[in-house]
Amino acid sequence: MPVKIRSHLDENVHGGVALGLRSFGVDVTTAAEADLLEATDEVQLEYSLAASRMLVTHDDDFCRLHAAGREHAGIAYCHRQKYSLGDLLQMLLLLHGCYDAAETRGRLEYL
Repeated sequence: MPVKIRSHLDENVHGGVALGLRSFGVDVTTAAEADLLEATDEVQLEYSLAASRMLVTHDDDFCRLHAAGREHAGIAYCHRQKYSLGDLLQMLLLLHGCYDAAETRGRLEYL
């Protein structure tokens, strides 16, 4: 049976996204909850990989880490000003509805 995607939001993603995802039953952590505020991008990526969580970010440095071959449990990236909070939530819910955790491993999704 496919395993649902679990997510981790870095500190660049508004906390309202976590609240919205949780209201739809998505298992999500935030950088603040994981005591990772001001942690390096590498530490954020290591945390999300160890916890089998897709990293959600507005930080394009994660795109570079992906391109450099860094192992990860999945990265969902979008430019900070591309979507409203509600639209970003809808995009993430769509992602959660279309893929399972195995399909996102090592995958970079541009939202």
